[in-house]
Amino acid sequence: MARAAAVLGLAAVLLLLGGCTKLKARDQLNKGVQAYKNARYEQAIEHFKNAVALDPRLLNARLYLATAYAQQYIPGADTPENNQMGQQAIDEYKKVLAMDPKNINSVKGIASLYFNMKKFDQAKEYHEKAKRLDPNDPEEYYSIAVIDWTQTYAPRQEERAKLGLKPDEPLKDKKVCESLRERNLPKVDEGIQNLTRALQLRPDYDDAMAYLNLLYREKADLECGNPDARMADLKTADDWVDKTMATKKSKAEKLAQKGGGIVTTEQPK
Repeated sequence: MARAAAVLGLAAVLLLLGGCTKLKARDQLNKGVQAYKNARYEQAIEHFKNAVALDPRLLNARLYLATAYAQQYIPGADTPENNQMGQQAIDEYKKVLAMDPKNINSVKGIASLYFNMKKFDQAKEYHEKAKRLDPNDPEEYYSIAVIDWTQTYAPRQEERAKLGLKPDEPLKDKKVCESLRERNLPKVDEGIQNLTRALQLRPDYDDAMAYLNLLYREKADLECGNPDARMADLKTADDWVDKTMATKKSKAEKLAQKGGGIVTTEQPK
C-alpha cells in the first residue's frame, strides 16, 4: 500500500513538473512572438529555441523558429553565414513537417527558400507538394511556371549568344534548336499549363499573364524550321502583353475609384 502511494506521489510530482515545463515553454514562445513582431529576429530566435528545448512537441514554436531563421536569410547573398541561416530555416520547417506532414506554411516556406537559393529543382518539388495540399492556390501554379521559365531562358540565351544571333532572329542552327527543344519544350509546356490553371483560379492574375507572354516567346524559339508556328507563338505572346496591360490598367482604375486617386492611362515608352 505504501509502495503504491509512493508511486502515485511520484507520478503527481512528474506531472506537475511537466506542466510547469510546458508553461515555461509557452512563456518563451510568447516572448519570442513579441520580439518577432518588433523585428528583433535574433532575440526571437533565442526565445523560440528555448521554447523548443523545453517542449519539443510545441509545434508553433518550431514553426516560428523556422520563420525567424527565414527572415534572417538574405536572397542573393552567397556567404557561408547566410547560407547556413537559410539551411537552418529549411531544417526547422522539415522538423515541423515531421510532426505535421500537411503543414502548408512549412511546405511553402521551404519552396521559397530553395527558390531564393537558386535550387530550382528542390523548389519545384515543394511547390508541387503545396499544390497538392491546396490545389486552389493560384500562386503555386504560378511559382512552378516561373521556375520553368527560369530554367529554360538561360540555356536558350547562352546558345543564342554563341551563335551571335540578334534578338528577333530565329534559331537557324537545326542541331542546336532540336537539342534545346528536347530539353526545354517539356518545361515550357508545363509552365503554360500551370499558368492557364492559375488564371482559371484568378482571372485577373496579371503576373501570370506576363509569364505566359515570356513562355510563348520561349516556345517560339523552339519551333525549329517552322516559321508559321513561330509567328503564331509570337502573336500569342503579344496578345498576352496586351491582356497584361489591360488588366493592370483596369486594376489601377478600380483602385483609384475606391481611393479617389488619379489614374494615368499613358503607357511607358
